[in-house]
Amino acid sequence: MKKNICHSLILLLLVSIGSLTAQNGSLATRQSIARFLNSHVSGELAIGKITVDSLTILDKAKKVRVVASVNCSYIPFTQQRVLVVYDSIRNILPSSYASYKVELVTDNQPIENLVTGQSRKYTFRNKVDKPLVTALSKPFKAEKGLRNKHIALWQSHGFYFEQKLNRWEWQRARIFQTVEDLYTQSYVLPFLVPMLENAGANVLLPRERDTQTLEVIVDNDKATHPSVYKEIQGDKPWSVGFGKGFAMLKDQYIETENPFQDGTFRQTVTRKKGKESLAEWIPSLSKAGKYAVYVSYKTLPESTEDALYTVYHKGGKSQFRVNQQMGGGTWIYLGHFMFDQGMNESCKVQLSNLSSKNNRIITADGVKIGGGYGTIARKVNNSGIVSENTKSSDNSGPKVLQSQLSIPYQYEVSGYPRFTEGARYWLQYAGFPDTVYTQSKGVNDYTDDYKSRGVWVNYLSGGSSVAPKEKGLNIPVDLAFAFHTDAGTTLNDSIIGTLGIFFTKEGDETFGNKASRYVSRDLTDLIQTEIVKDIRSLYEPAWSRRGMWNQSYFEARTPRVPTMLLELLSHQNFADMRYGLDPRFRFTVSRAIYKGMLKFIALQYNQPFVVQPLPVDHFSVRFTGAEEVELGWQAVRDSLEPTAVANKYILYTRKGDADFDNGVVVTSNKIRLHQEPGIIYSYKV
Repeated sequence: MKKNICHSLILLLLVSIGSLTAQNGSLATRQSIARFLNSHVSGELAIGKITVDSLTILDKAKKVRVVASVNCSYIPFTQQRVLVVYDSIRNILPSSYASYKVELVTDNQPIENLVTGQSRKYTFRNKVDKPLVTALSKPFKAEKGLRNKHIALWQSHGFYFEQKLNRWEWQRARIFQTVEDLYTQSYVLPFLVPMLENAGANVLLPRERDTQTLEVIVDNDKATHPSVYKEIQGDKPWSVGFGKGFAMLKDQYIETENPFQDGTFRQTVTRKKGKESLAEWIPSLSKAGKYAVYVSYKTLPESTEDALYTVYHKGGKSQFRVNQQMGGGTWIYLGHFMFDQGMNESCKVQLSNLSSKNNRIITADGVKIGGGYGTIARKVNNSGIVSENTKSSDNSGPKVLQSQLSIPYQYEVSGYPRFTEGARYWLQYAGFPDTVYTQSKGVNDYTDDYKSRGVWVNYLSGGSSVAPKEKGLNIPVDLAFAFHTDAGTTLNDSIIGTLGIFFTKEGDETFGNKASRYVSRDLTDLIQTEIVKDIRSLYEPAWSRRGMWNQSYFEARTPRVPTMLLELLSHQNFADMRYGLDPRFRFTVSRAIYKGMLKFIALQYNQPFVVQPLPVDHFSVRFTGAEEVELGWQAVRDSLEPTAVANKYILYTRKGDADFDNGVVVTSNKIRLHQEPGIIYSYKV
């Protein structure tokens, strides 16, 4: 008996030694696999050296598991690439394992799970019948674009109040003719947002989007003098709504004051036919120009989903259906429009109670025209004043000096246009709860600013199919995107390039609609791939594609929708900014981001997509008669995107000193038009 036990112990020891050897694998084999992985991406990716941490032989399962360092996960895996990698590793292994299955794990995932576009159990889809805003006057519907989708994005930092220095300042250094707080806006506002909107998306920003320094408020409580709010009573008259609404009663707002809690709103019921009731907001503008138009309203249990707004402007009129079942209690953007100086009936915003359904509630509150200057006033919060060299006894944080508490600090506004300010201030002005824009409870505006953006996304989507049990604006956000350009510096004047950041390791690694948080990696991969491909093709073949970091950055971690944090380049690095200051480069990058978002949405909804064609060229005009002209142009082939083929065009016309109209669809690349004598005509395609 003892002899048998002894033999069993020896056998068990031998098995254990064999298992340990198999688990560690051959050092030479691991090094060979690492050399292959590094050479496989050499010249394509700038992701650092990949190492193989372990190699385990699982004889019972007939599997070889290879675990590589996390930067192996930065590789943009495709199904074809996975096959190549596994075949190559199998060839490196001893021939005795030729029939074994190979599994390469990185960032705790087999690489086949990292394939962008692979079939996941749940994709990120929102259930919405009608979007927040529908532009009725557009002459086309982007059926294969981003129609009815909602995208939340933001352009990095902004001017902010630094409590430690008791002053307003930029969050980033001024260098190479710009500062990141403004630089990212030169992509987002003129290029990216219009591209997404032209493709049919509702784009939501946590910062002011209008660079106009003039702002006019027209409201039922108080209007910027002498602007006018008026009502035209129909079969169903307007009355005072029950609850709080917007009112601009102050020149400055301090602490957590909320202008959307200072006033009242108006309401009536909808009618399918009959005499309509109208609310009108007629602004008085001190100068003519192009202005953003925002509307506000109250969302109630019986709110209509198709409130009809009409904007009268120098180009005619543009109509919108606004779903008042979502977005109540903040500023909802309709568009930019040209307005004349002064006050007249041809430049106004009108709301009708005519609807597709009877007896739904329609509400009317304030209208905001233009961007204006910041009105959020800040001062040092005494609880946040600290001495750099003094800490509390338990090291839990800085200690407040008693002498500093007695300084009579005064509230002050930034003195800068509102569009330059950080998200923290716009979100207060736009009526969001203080739990959204000041996590620090007023102590630290710097951290409040970057934290507010992710929390804002969740408040937007609260109550929708994304987060049905949470409080919010009921807007079904499809994705979120943070645009940054703070990727570091180099000593040898080499390009730093493009970095993407996402985060999956939150909770059970799923979103509220059961979709895997790894769809954020898909979003990151698609956008980063488009950016790097287009820059390399058109500008710099050596442009660096850096990692796809699965790391816990607040802006990547917090939103409960698919989110990418982009570090496009380094605004501090000359080699990057040689290109970054070129508006054509900014157009290309913005178009690449739009294409990545479009392809991501198409992937989630399993639908075909078409990329907007490039702008036409060779635009010409010739007179074919005393009162007739022929316009002609040529489509531009997009060598980077096969779907971007023009088969129809939109022609916009401007007469005299008016503005361009809403456009008409033209099926050919030429058209003949009648012109009235004595009028200057302008056209764009």
